[in-house]
Amino acid sequence: MKLALDPQMFYATHSVHELPDVVAKMGYRWMELSPKADFIPFFQHPRVDDAGVAKLRKRAADAGVGIASVLPVLRWSGPGEEERQAAVRAWKRAIQITVDLGVDTMNSEFNGRPEGAEFAEAQFLRSMDELIPVFEREGITLVLEPHPDDFIEDGHAAVQMVRGLNRDWISFLYCTPHTFHQGGTGGDPAGIIGAAGDKVTYVHLADTLDHTASNGLRYIVNPPGSTARVHQHAEIGRGEVDFDAVFAALASVGFDGVVSSCVFGWEEDAEGISVRQREKATALIEKHFGADRLNA
Repeated sequence: MKLALDPQMFYATHSVHELPDVVAKMGYRWMELSPKADFIPFFQHPRVDDAGVAKLRKRAADAGVGIASVLPVLRWSGPGEEERQAAVRAWKRAIQITVDLGVDTMNSEFNGRPEGAEFAEAQFLRSMDELIPVFEREGITLVLEPHPDDFIEDGHAAVQMVRGLNRDWISFLYCTPHTFHQGGTGGDPAGIIGAAGDKVTYVHLADTLDHTASNGLRYIVNPPGSTARVHQHAEIGRGEVDFDAVFAALASVGFDGVVSSCVFGWEEDAEGISVRQREKATALIEKHFGADRLNA
């Protein structure tokens, strides 16, 4: 099992090439590369050339930090055909960057609009038709997660889509800060993780409040009836996710993938939170899997 850090809270103060040293300083040996303006931005073509990729690979090796995955977020499910084609073009470049970094895993979200889920699914599948041969040629595995306000938000539906894609190299990511969006009241982590079984290969680790609690009044969003999806990526202990239930469920299906700390929004304490997240994640892994399961 790998314990990684998504260093997003350091993005405003560090270039992509400085991140491996930051991750190493926080005590992690693995890094997740989520969307970043000087690397692969949200919804845009990558902003790094081959020389920059080679520099990042060397900086990571020098720091003793492995890159667990590369995470693009692109509009491969629309809303329109031009946006979808641009996303596929950007995905192809992102896949080449991942290969050149010596990384074999990419993770992403379904994207697309929930109010137009049928059309978004068709767009997503069209993109997959174009990208599956590229993933297979390059030997890259893909891990997909449901996300609030995507065309697939529900965890069970996401697991079914992953299975429907019918590729052994496509798997499911369980995102703990999305617990109450992907599973309804209580989040149903055991049910979703149990349904995924050996398809769950990646976990995002952060806390959030339960927006369904107290008759939906945990958050107050105006105007009343707004369809906005609200959640946090908070430090473990600041929200209401039952992490023991999550890790017990992971242990029950024999999980042996990547656990990535992904706290956002507390940049004023980025170092302290990153260290505490590592300590809390390690304790959960040792409690539910044993002390020997956390490896390089």
